[in-house]
Amino acid sequence: MPPRTRGGYTSSAPRRRPTGSERRRRVQLREVEPAADPNSVEHPQHDRDEHEEVFEGAPGGPIDRCILRSFDKHIAAKIWLGEDRAPLKLVNHGAKLQLWELDMERSRIYETVHRSGLASLTSCSHRVASRPMLSAFCERWQPETTTFHMPFGEMTITLDDVASILHIPVTGSMISFSQPLHVDDANALLVELFGTTDVDASRETEQCRSPSVRLLWLRDHFSTITDASSDDDVVFATRAFLLHLVGCTLFADKSATSVAVVYLELFRDLSMVGSYAWGAACLAYLYRQLTTATRFEVRQLGGYVTLLQAWIYEHFPEMFSSPDMSYTESRPRALRWRPHVIPDSLQSVRERLDRLQISEVCWEPYEDHRVEHPFPDIAWYSGCIKCGQVVEPYHPERVLRQFGYIQTIPPRPFTPPRPDRSSLLVQYWERWMDHLLTDQSRGRRCLYSGSGESVPEYMAWYDRISHRIVQPPQLRSGSTTDARSSLPSHAASTSDTRISRALTSLRHVISGGRDQSADYFWGALNEAHDILSGPDETTASHSTPSPAPACHSTPSPATHPFFSPPTFVCPPPASVDPPPSSDDPPPLVVPPPPASFAPPAPTSDPSAPAPDSTASTTVYVRSKRKKKT
Repeated sequence: MPPRTRGGYTSSAPRRRPTGSERRRRVQLREVEPAADPNSVEHPQHDRDEHEEVFEGAPGGPIDRCILRSFDKHIAAKIWLGEDRAPLKLVNHGAKLQLWELDMERSRIYETVHRSGLASLTSCSHRVASRPMLSAFCERWQPETTTFHMPFGEMTITLDDVASILHIPVTGSMISFSQPLHVDDANALLVELFGTTDVDASRETEQCRSPSVRLLWLRDHFSTITDASSDDDVVFATRAFLLHLVGCTLFADKSATSVAVVYLELFRDLSMVGSYAWGAACLAYLYRQLTTATRFEVRQLGGYVTLLQAWIYEHFPEMFSSPDMSYTESRPRALRWRPHVIPDSLQSVRERLDRLQISEVCWEPYEDHRVEHPFPDIAWYSGCIKCGQVVEPYHPERVLRQFGYIQTIPPRPFTPPRPDRSSLLVQYWERWMDHLLTDQSRGRRCLYSGSGESVPEYMAWYDRISHRIVQPPQLRSGSTTDARSSLPSHAASTSDTRISRALTSLRHVISGGRDQSADYFWGALNEAHDILSGPDETTASHSTPSPAPACHSTPSPATHPFFSPPTFVCPPPASVDPPPSSDDPPPLVVPPPPASFAPPAPTSDPSAPAPDSTASTTVYVRSKRKKKT
């Protein structure tokens, strides 16, 4: 009788005991699952032992690949070796949402959509998305850590970002499916929940060649139903609208024309639609799409690109954003921006990110938004988030600076469990209050709000495990310096750094509107003037950056980090012309002309008597230029 395996199956081949090296290799590749012990709050630390394999470094980094183990297949590794790809194609349905609007004749459908918590998605989607900008950020996404690896550290889209940008619930039941939906099951679900015939359902899934339905098919069959229709038709139309809504936003796939029927199961009971954690599911789905886009052969990005683009606008306002001055904080933050396609190429954006300064990042952009939308405590949750069969780790301990805390060296990232262990994941998520980062894990708050501080040893550790520079030095525009030695703190010249610091102060004042006090304006102007006219100085280190202004907020002058109350305020100098050099002739003094006479021609004789200085104007004339009156 053939031997029986541990899983209950029989095999004709005899069992072979694994060798010692095979057992050690399994220990190296196996990660501890965070949901194995629901009563445990802290995830086990992944400390390296004497048997752990040490990966060789990659060109351009990382030097130590204990974290980024799959970096060989990453698009950043290919770019460093001279291979490149065009900007990614984006799946954006912002214009399609305008084709199915809920007016007064469909108030019954709108009431149900409003109770579901998804009503904000009907208006906050961007109709335009910038391919070079989003593609450049995809090149910095690392699947092992689910974070963007920037030149100065890690950043990511958090649950707080999702709640503030989209105004959808991030707490509630986890969206989980036991198994993928078969085409026959999809047809049966369409007949049951849409009231269509089996022939129509089969024809639609056959045309999609998958258990999906086209967005156009949903609009053609259900967009004409109004409040005057029967109750069953209104229920069918409500389910179709919600499926169309999530297919155009949260779960936009690469087909760009259809949506999976499996999400229709979530709208079976319309009274329970608002009980799901839609924000967590959207974030898990976007994480997976970003991970897929890091492969060199991938040419398209799915997921909700509005969330990614608005997140970039919020945290990098000086580089890409164009704010809408009519925005009010009661609306989703996605509406704060006017999306536009930047004219730069992908390589240009890539190099701008390579030179990015830590002072150019807005670490806490939602301070003004807290009055209308408080900080969600679940943003401190450390564990896994799930969307159907997609399971992704969520690591707030890797981006403490986005919560106003000093960044420390985070623990090793954990590998998420298999999707078939959904029961453990659901239990772990339902007890999210027990799995928040402790006060000890959070550490100390930053000395200045939004300063982006880190412990001194963080950058040395980060430089070893990360790929900080994406564009290789031999392919950089007008530069042949070594990218590993040209760190962002030394990438720009001293004058460029001072200009960037001065613009930081001025832009935040401009974005704050006209409701600020005069002292606040003078404080920012004096700060910009001191920066531009001050002596040369080196850029501050990454571990202890200089105080940065609060992003998109209007603090009082006394608390603004750029403002120091002066005893008196002097107006800025009236002239910014450079002083004459040693080769220039002496300055000419031109008196004001009489009202009835033409102005006299200027003279270059230095011995000529000068008129009254109280009514004169000094003009510098270069020796090689034509003299003008």
